Amino acid sequence: MADIEIHRPHGLDLARAQGLAQEWLAQAQNDWGMLCTHSTLSGQDTVTFERVGAKGVLRVDATHFDMQISLGFLLRAYKKKIEDTINRNLDEALGRLA
Repeated sequence: MADIEIHRPHGLDLARAQGLAQEWLAQAQNDWGMLCTHSTLSGQDTVTFERVGAKGVLRVDATHFDMQISLGFLLRAYKKKIEDTINRNLDEALGRLA
């Protein structure tokens, strides 16, 4: 079971939503040291990510962003801060692209 679950509808076209997922993937790799894999199937992009203490998946389609993250023992103490940061960053990105 995921420790953090974010389900967010968006008003972007699929190409812009996929572009935002690609931006997130680059930031996750470069800034947070995540190992990421990306796949596209039937109009849905899936990014799996993992690093010490956290792993999860981001799914993006024409209408939603869905993210599930499982946190290790030490990072669970920061769950609220991590979730708030993800939501704030998503709000900013969607506002910028709207």
